[in-house]
Amino acid sequence: MRIMNALLYLVVVFVWGTTWFAIKLQLGPSPVALSIAWRFGLAAIVLFGLLAWRRQLKVPPRSAISTVAIQGLCLFCVNFLCFYNASRYIPTGLEAVVFSTSTLWNAINARIFMGRAIAANVIAGSVVGLMGLVALFSPEFASAHDHGATVLGLMLSLAGTLCFSAGNLLSARLQAQGLKPAQTNAWAMLFGALVLLLGGVAAGVPFVLDTRPVYLGALLWLAIPGSVIGFTAYLMLVGRLGAEKAAYCTVLFPLVALNISAWMEGYHWTPVALAGVMLVMAGNWLVFRKPRASRQLATT
Repeated sequence: MRIMNALLYLVVVFVWGTTWFAIKLQLGPSPVALSIAWRFGLAAIVLFGLLAWRRQLKVPPRSAISTVAIQGLCLFCVNFLCFYNASRYIPTGLEAVVFSTSTLWNAINARIFMGRAIAANVIAGSVVGLMGLVALFSPEFASAHDHGATVLGLMLSLAGTLCFSAGNLLSARLQAQGLKPAQTNAWAMLFGALVLLLGGVAAGVPFVLDTRPVYLGALLWLAIPGSVIGFTAYLMLVGRLGAEKAAYCTVLFPLVALNISAWMEGYHWTPVALAGVMLVMAGNWLVFRKPRASRQLATT
């Protein structure tokens, strides 16, 4: 059990740590909505093929179809519209750090939608994490020529993170009903891709496929390791450990993403930014830290 959980964590941290820069590589001639649609359409085809090969392909029960559809909007549509567009304004490594606050939003959303009490450590972690975001972005504001663009990138990243958090809780609900992540992901990805394609048609978006090798390579990486493997491994952790604990992956992969950003995008580490990252990680650690009374009860 522990070895499997550790392996799933490592897969998610490595794969998702690399996908943020791959997202930036998709910005170009192809409209953002279509790039996301190609990504999740391809991922859905791969998942459907694997499920059919293993004779596990099933249509979700009628009672779960609406939940799967909303999960598709949250995890494979709206959130990535936010993240792809945010990468136009801020370094992708910073997006990853904002995304890591999903641990805090999971706890808050669990309170709003599932009635779970918010512990004192979660409140403390939220305060520390938000202080970290302020510190992390302060060098960006100090050096930016267009402060409005930086604010827009931050707001889009936060909106995408909130959508991701909502999708987490929906996945946990589906798994509680006995549905497997690979099955629900396939249908949710297909739904998200279709919404993006139909929305593109309605908006008159030109159907342009960027044929540059760097774009196609990024597409394959995002579709198969980034989506099929990464999301399935992550949502397996959600089912095994719960949304709050599974989101601990998001504490670690920003370190991978930030170092890639420093190498490929020219992101410059500053003492204040480093302190901000550490505060965000500390805030996430506080969220996972059990209250003292709970730890004592567990040992008696």
